[in-house]
Amino acid sequence: MLIRKLFSFEGAHVVRHASSHRCAWSIHGHSYRVEIILEADALDHGQMVYDFGLLKGEVREIVDAFDHTLVFWNCDDPGYMEMCRSHSQRWIALPVSPSAEQLSRVFFVLVDVVMRAMPMRNGEADVRVQSVIVHETATGYAQCFRRDAYNPRMGLISPALIGFSDAVRREATTGILDELTSAVACAPAC
Repeated sequence: MLIRKLFSFEGAHVVRHASSHRCAWSIHGHSYRVEIILEADALDHGQMVYDFGLLKGEVREIVDAFDHTLVFWNCDDPGYMEMCRSHSQRWIALPVSPSAEQLSRVFFVLVDVVMRAMPMRNGEADVRVQSVIVHETATGYAQCFRRDAYNPRMGLISPALIGFSDAVRREATTGILDELTSAVACAPAC
């Protein structure tokens, strides 16, 4: 059985090497919607896959971290990255380009790590992330499944490779961003 929780955030990016000149060379923003789809083969004691209210903690904080941020690829032009860091208090550096496709992979990996560490206290059975959908516009979205999230041919995504600005970290209340990014990982070559 599947359940879906919808989140939203406002964010800006540039998608280098995109076919569209506007996307590749102009900072622009979107009103993103993120759908987290969980699955399980059994229901908990409350006859639910997973209580929606439990997603309001760490999972919501992960999505909220992206709200009003400038998201950039950490292999972008050094001058552009420095401009992002010096002219925006809220920024996130990703090990992949911030396209809708890659954002869906980033959210999948982050939520997957959180869900695997989440204590199951009400008889939940094998609750797992089935997919993540990132709506970049009202008519366009990308959907990531497990095989996509961990596919090295699409780029390595590890929470330890994601950089959150001090302002983003300060506003986080659950400590999940520090936990996610504290692991040691090898940075991929740009």
